[in-house]
Amino acid sequence: MFPINLDLARLSVALVGNGRATLNRLRQLDGDGAKYVTVYAEDPIAELVDQAGDRLHRYLPNSADVNAAAIMFIVDLPVDKAAELAATAKAVGTIANVEDVKEYCDFFSPARVQRGDLMITVSTNGHSPRLAGRIRRALENWLVPSWDKRLRELSDQREKWKADGADMQKLLKMTDEYIDRRGWL
Repeated sequence: MFPINLDLARLSVALVGNGRATLNRLRQLDGDGAKYVTVYAEDPIAELVDQAGDRLHRYLPNSADVNAAAIMFIVDLPVDKAAELAATAKAVGTIANVEDVKEYCDFFSPARVQRGDLMITVSTNGHSPRLAGRIRRALENWLVPSWDKRLRELSDQREKWKADGADMQKLLKMTDEYIDRRGWL
C-alpha cells in the first residue's frame, strides 16, 4: 500500500449505496470539502435523500457513470452488486473502495485524527478497521486541539527561516530544536 492524501475539491467522486453507512460516508466527504460528488442509490433512506439533494441519482451507476468518476466508494450494497461495480471500475480505470470487502478494494480509507492541517492516519490495509479506529481514539487523546496552533506557529517560523536563507539541512535542525525547546514531543 502507498499512503496518499487526495484533494477531493479537485476530483470527481461517485458514492454508491442506500443506507446509514452511505449517509455517513457522504457527510464525511462533504466535511472534507469534496466538491464533485454524485450519489447513486436505488432505494435511499430519507436522510440520504436530504443530504444528497440534487446530487442523487436513483439508480446504480452504469459504466459511463463510473468512468466519469476518479474515485468510487461502494457502501452497504449486497456483495454481488458491489463486486460487479468494482469490476466495472477496474475496467474503466476508476479506483474503488467496497466498504468492508477487502478483495474488491483498490484503496482503504484510514482512520484519522485531524487538528487543522495536521493529520495522522492509521491503516491496517483493510485487515481490521476496528483496530485502526481504536488506535485513532488513543491518538485523539494525545493529539490535543492546540496542535493546530502549534503547526501554524511552526509553519510561520519555517517561512522566516527560509526567507533568511536556511537550506534544507538547516531547516530540519532548526525545526527539531524549536519543537524540543517547546517540549511538544
